[in-house]
Amino acid sequence: MMICPSCGFEWSYKEDGYNVCSSCQFKWKNDQEEGKVYKDAYGNILEDGDTVMVIKNLKVKGSKDVLKQGTKVTNIRLVDADHDIDCKIPGFGQMSLKSEFVKKV
Repeated sequence: MMICPSCGFEWSYKEDGYNVCSSCQFKWKNDQEEGKVYKDAYGNILEDGDTVMVIKNLKVKGSKDVLKQGTKVTNIRLVDADHDIDCKIPGFGQMSLKSEFVKKV
C-alpha cells in the first residue's frame, strides 16, 4: 500500500514499473523500490558512467596477467550479477569487476 503523492489516497497498484493511484490514476516511481544500491569499497554510491580506480592488484581469470592497483576505469555499467561492474579496460578489453575492489574517483 502506497499513499498517492497527488491526492493522498491510500490504495495504489503497480503497472509497467510505476505505482498507480486507484482514485486519480496518478503514476509515480517509488525511489525506495528502485533496486540494489551499488557502493564502492569506501561506501560511496556508484552510478552508471562513473569513473573508478582499482584498489588492489587483481588476477585476471583465464590469463596470467594482473590488473594493477591504481588502474582507472571509465564509463562503468552496473549490472545485477555476481560481479557488479561491466567495463572496458584498455589493454584487457571487456571485463567484469566486483564493486568491493574499486573506489569512486
